[in-house]
Amino acid sequence: MSVMAELVPHPFDHLATRLFRELDRQRSIFDLPEKKFVTGSRNLDLSVGFHGKRASSPLGPAAGPHTQMAQNIVLSWLGGCRIFELKTVQVKDDLTIPRPCIDMRNVGYNAEWSQELRVEQSLEEYVKAAMLIEMLRQSDAVAIEPSFGDAIYDMSVGYDLAGIQSEKVGRFLEGMLDATAIVERLRGTIPGELAHFRDLDYPTRLSDTLTLSTFHGCPPDEIERIIDYLMRTWNLNCVVKFNPMLLGKEEARHLLHDVMGYDDIRIPDSAFERDATWPQAVEIVERLSETALSLGLGFGVKFSNTLIVENTAGFLPASEGEVYLSGAPLHVLAMSLVRRFRKQFGDRIPISFSAGIDWNNYPDAVALGLVPITVCSDLLKTGGYGRLATYHAKLASAMEAVGARSIDGYIVKAYGLGLQALEAAGVEPGDPRFEACAAALAENADLRAAAGGDLWEIWVRQAKLVNTEHYVERATHDLRYSRAANSKLPPRIDSHLELFDCITCDKCIPVCPNDANFTFVTGPARIPVIRLRGRSDEPLFERGEDLVLEKERQIATFADFCNECGNCDVFCPEEGGPYQFKPLFFGSEEGWRQWKDHDGFHLARTSERDLVLGRFKGADYRLEVNGRAARFSGEGFTLSLDLDRPEETLEGEWEGEVDLTWCFVMDLLRRSVLDGENWVASLVRPV
Repeated sequence: MSVMAELVPHPFDHLATRLFRELDRQRSIFDLPEKKFVTGSRNLDLSVGFHGKRASSPLGPAAGPHTQMAQNIVLSWLGGCRIFELKTVQVKDDLTIPRPCIDMRNVGYNAEWSQELRVEQSLEEYVKAAMLIEMLRQSDAVAIEPSFGDAIYDMSVGYDLAGIQSEKVGRFLEGMLDATAIVERLRGTIPGELAHFRDLDYPTRLSDTLTLSTFHGCPPDEIERIIDYLMRTWNLNCVVKFNPMLLGKEEARHLLHDVMGYDDIRIPDSAFERDATWPQAVEIVERLSETALSLGLGFGVKFSNTLIVENTAGFLPASEGEVYLSGAPLHVLAMSLVRRFRKQFGDRIPISFSAGIDWNNYPDAVALGLVPITVCSDLLKTGGYGRLATYHAKLASAMEAVGARSIDGYIVKAYGLGLQALEAAGVEPGDPRFEACAAALAENADLRAAAGGDLWEIWVRQAKLVNTEHYVERATHDLRYSRAANSKLPPRIDSHLELFDCITCDKCIPVCPNDANFTFVTGPARIPVIRLRGRSDEPLFERGEDLVLEKERQIATFADFCNECGNCDVFCPEEGGPYQFKPLFFGSEEGWRQWKDHDGFHLARTSERDLVLGRFKGADYRLEVNGRAARFSGEGFTLSLDLDRPEETLEGEWEGEVDLTWCFVMDLLRRSVLDGENWVASLVRPV
């Protein structure tokens, strides 16, 4: 099957209208149920600092499939994310990415590494997302706690200095620093039913922070020159994302093979030969931190990028000799780098983290003082963005268990190592300050007040270091990260997907990061099976057994948001991917015509009639409907008929045999899809 190479962004007015109509009518937004929204807590302060700015939570989506489209970012925000590492953009924005490109059957592999939109489209998607979030924040539609509204958008660019210095990427950086022109243009498209949002003070300085994603094999001196350029030329606070190869060949393979048991995963020697070494990374960090200090900017590091491995799992295209590992094993590798880095630098250089984060280890990552803590692979599993609610519940439970009401308080209390951290800060037993802090810990009193301002800051920093040693040692030998715990494949049943009627488990909907899959209601229905033969003056109708739809709801895919990543196929219990076998709807006639090798549909509506363009088994059909009067045409025929009385009312010309069944299928899809809240309906209905 060939690939739909381009995602198609949704118009801002339609996005906004869909969002608020769906919330009003179905109590969901972009198919995320209201019960999964995370709105903050009055009792817990989850706020953290990032480059001197406040974010209401350290949690965020990693640069990847969850931060590419406007609706993705909104869904992450609804799940409680407050630091968004936006999808990496680069000058070469016409990539051909192999499909499928994501394999989340167990640990996680991918073969995609950059944006699938044009750079200017990426910029507009980020602005659209920020405006939609501001609409939600300022409305009473979602009851966000006042302290839970601060969000940070963190840029990500790559992959070499020449590309980052290009005019195209420069325009992107300018737009993120000052999005006024885009905001004003989009403001003018806000539809009448949402007119009360037209005068909001939308953010225009969308971001002045940036995480550099250096591709595997980027020379160390190139990394340094890129960050130096971004800080000096663009005055950006920067984070450098490092690769797991910093561990070195022996340590990485020891952890992967000997400790965790992944002897089936092979890291090529060339991955280490192409990448920076640990001593080189240390030198880079020292120099860049001094540069940032001299410029009054923030600087940090991120662990880690994905791990290059040989493509042996058998799911991703064989044309890709190397793919990128994520998930559970990467967590241990990246945490080992966190420990090594803190042994080298203490806590003076901030660390952000992304590697195998899930709802069980998220509280641990918070206890280490990592900011932000970003997640990707886990959100590609069953439940999708809805999984984020459990992250917050787990953190809240952990904080309440130790009597902490703030992140700093939790860092000191998380593992019961607060006194050890106090001694590491140079405050010994017998010192009145030690005794006051010990009493505050025992009595669950105000630790900050007991320690005093200067000591409190030192205490928290030392607690991060003590906690790091404790957690990394524990995680390294935790069986939950082993191959034995991460080798099971998602279950399958003995059934193959067809156009209609599956088990309707709905797993394919939330696992799509772009919300491309959706349900529509047909109710139990019967589709006439009729073949037309004969001549216009003597038509012959051959009736077959009706096609019976037993399910109340059906599954479909919105082609404009489907990049054929394959993730819905992974988690569908039936054989065959929903994106391959379920009705595929294109947002434009141009798109439907462009992808001639994809069976699918396009719907349009005017005051006079509805139009359905359909393709079945490579053959194109056109259906125009006004009431129940229809005009159905295709290669070699043009027919008029009443859809309720086809044999009695049919007129027109045809040659050979015409399968009228497709006419009735297209009519059912037209009526059912346009009655729902979905991407197709939001394009067809007036805003």
